[in-house]
Amino acid sequence: MELLFRALADRTRLRLLNLMGGDEICVCFLVEGLKMPQPKISRHLAYLRRAGVVSARREGKWMHYRVAEPPEEHAARIFREVREWLRQDAEMQRDRSRLIKLCCAPQVPVQLKGAPRPASLMAS
Repeated sequence: MELLFRALADRTRLRLLNLMGGDEICVCFLVEGLKMPQPKISRHLAYLRRAGVVSARREGKWMHYRVAEPPEEHAARIFREVREWLRQDAEMQRDRSRLIKLCCAPQVPVQLKGAPRPASLMAS
């Protein structure tokens, strides 16, 4: 449980959890959405994986991340409450809107050319 609280104690990690929402997202979209260097985003994602709240899968050269609920019921309840709070926060809503706009844009930035767009965000 302590690792969960440490994972949730960082604003960048909270923003990443919020951006993922219920979707699976390529790390490149997280980097572009937050306008932060890829190594920094990857470090935060690794921390979230160690805490057991994010899972990852590789598809060729692309890494995809998604939120994973903690197995312990008390931790899962806290985690759900935090995620609900994130959905209500105005800044987090702006982050999510920017990501959706980025994913749905007819022309993506050059650094995202060829990157798999999250299908569920495209339907939003």
